[in-house]
Amino acid sequence: MREASTGEAAISTLAIAPSRYDFSPIHTAMQKYVDAGLVSGLSAVILKGTEVVDFRTWGHADIESQRPLAEDAIFRYYSGTKIITSAAVMMLHDDGAFRFEDPVAKYIPQFAGLRVLKAGATEVTDTEPLMRAPTIRELISHQSGFTYGLFPETPVDKLYTEQRIMDMNSSLEEMIDKLAALPLVFQPGARWNYSIGIDILGRLIEIWSGKSFRDFLRERLFEPLGMVDTDFHVPEAKHARLTTNYQPLDLRDNMKPGLKPCPDLLIGSVLAPKRFHSGGGGLVGTIGDYTRFMQMIVNGGEWEGRRYLSPSAVELMHTNLLPPGVQVRLPVWKMPDTVFGAGFAIKNAPAEGEPASAIGEYHWGGMAGTHSWIAPRANLAGLIFTQRAYGFWHPFSHEFKRLAYGIAGD
Repeated sequence: MREASTGEAAISTLAIAPSRYDFSPIHTAMQKYVDAGLVSGLSAVILKGTEVVDFRTWGHADIESQRPLAEDAIFRYYSGTKIITSAAVMMLHDDGAFRFEDPVAKYIPQFAGLRVLKAGATEVTDTEPLMRAPTIRELISHQSGFTYGLFPETPVDKLYTEQRIMDMNSSLEEMIDKLAALPLVFQPGARWNYSIGIDILGRLIEIWSGKSFRDFLRERLFEPLGMVDTDFHVPEAKHARLTTNYQPLDLRDNMKPGLKPCPDLLIGSVLAPKRFHSGGGGLVGTIGDYTRFMQMIVNGGEWEGRRYLSPSAVELMHTNLLPPGVQVRLPVWKMPDTVFGAGFAIKNAPAEGEPASAIGEYHWGGMAGTHSWIAPRANLAGLIFTQRAYGFWHPFSHEFKRLAYGIAGD
């Protein structure tokens, strides 16, 4: 541990192990994205096994003030939060708190009367009865029938936005009451649909554990793992370490230079506490904190002599839970040959330019460009963080991964 730049809080540091690998091609490539004005700054970590073999930062945390991006910069994890929430769910599964085939309504009785939007319906009232209740397995793998409201594909998605389902001034319990009054967008198990399901799991963690979602994460994960900067808001003493969130000048062209500051989309300002603790996208923290979490996952659920998850729980996080023929489908990003486990997306085929050892890679990330992945066949993992909305599926992360495979994926 060392002192943060503010002198107010200790931060976790990453010891870099000596290796035979030359990562300079990655360093050069990532600097080009910064120089071209495509990202404000980047921070990246590469793991070989559980060892950190490279850790670099490029560019600025804030372009306007020219504040350099420090190793202890605080990022909005956005949907990188989902992996952490899923791990917390698996901890409670290890504890025997629930079974994966349990209907969600067993624990949230408000969902007992859910209905389903008919296929092709244009009115939210055009519904049909549930064929069967959604299960915990379907909730954690995004096949429960809930939606998100991010992509206005159905009249239900529009209502998610209009009714502010994820109101930062409300509680998780209040979110449940709102959802109970709306139909699902398809029958459970019929397809994959990115959804608010992981936020529902945040509420289930409260029900199963008897603790607030935030307290459970802090007591069972963050404090013992040394994730000292990860929380649902940035305390005042650490405000100077928060990276500015940017968006491109032209949202239609990923590779057009130019950035402008943008608000904290969806999750509200991260500079002050809020009532709504989003398990789907609300956490902030450092790449060092997230690396410690990923080291625990790579190591089969154990880190520095403490077990957090059983090996079988970690394996289930990256084992396909989707029915045959169902794959991950996002309206904005193409993710071919991808299925989903209890927290991670899983690649069934390498992407263009990647080796065969990329098969079985499991990953996810956040919409402002906080991406992490683990490749068991290559004994390799990587994290690359920026704050560029929308940067989840951007060329910089793909090039970083391709180069990492080429250099250290032996």
